[in-house]
Amino acid sequence: MRKILRMLNWWAKPSILESSGDVQQDSIEENCIAMKLIVGIGNPGKEYEKTRHNAGFMAIDRLAERNCLSSDKTKFHAHFIEGVIAGKKTLLMKPMTFMNRSGLAVGEAVRFYKIEPKDVLVLVDDIALPCGRIRLRSDGSAGGHNGLTDIKRVLGTQTYPRLRIGIDAPGRVPQKDYVLGRFSPDQEFQVERAINRAAEAIEHWIREDDMAQTMTIYNKAAEEE
Repeated sequence: MRKILRMLNWWAKPSILESSGDVQQDSIEENCIAMKLIVGIGNPGKEYEKTRHNAGFMAIDRLAERNCLSSDKTKFHAHFIEGVIAGKKTLLMKPMTFMNRSGLAVGEAVRFYKIEPKDVLVLVDDIALPCGRIRLRSDGSAGGHNGLTDIKRVLGTQTYPRLRIGIDAPGRVPQKDYVLGRFSPDQEFQVERAINRAAEAIEHWIREDDMAQTMTIYNKAAEEE
């Protein structure tokens, strides 16, 4: 009789798995199946901070800030953060290999976590776009950008999404000097808007797991401004 009562008492207890916290955790675990790797490319070092070529780094920093993520971890030759964005486990990366060797860090992370190229989003500056504009693409050529060229070499494909952040054309200034220079005061205002919009677009893509939809919303919004 006592044995039967103990069994009834055990069945009557609320299951640990039924607690709201664990339900939420289970939901996060289920959404981690297609882990996203967000890579901002640029050049490491104080002398390159806030330069035009580091727009990708700036966007990663803003995305981390918006989602209360921080880390001093260095992994895969990169500053690296593992966190949850939009309920899904997400990896944020800033390669410390300098722009032209960005593929080294990306390749190591992709192999370790077994991430598909379609789940790797690269954030990069673009002199062909006006400052303040962003443009998402699900694939495409490197467009002469050495960082994208190296990532394509490592992934073995150019079918990976990228988010381009406009920094204006260099005009009469030599391109190398221009991209390694800092934004003008007018450009600073525009690029702030761009990296905020970039962070919103990334969060939407992670949440919906739909690049076509994200492109439609955020590319159109940029064109209408």
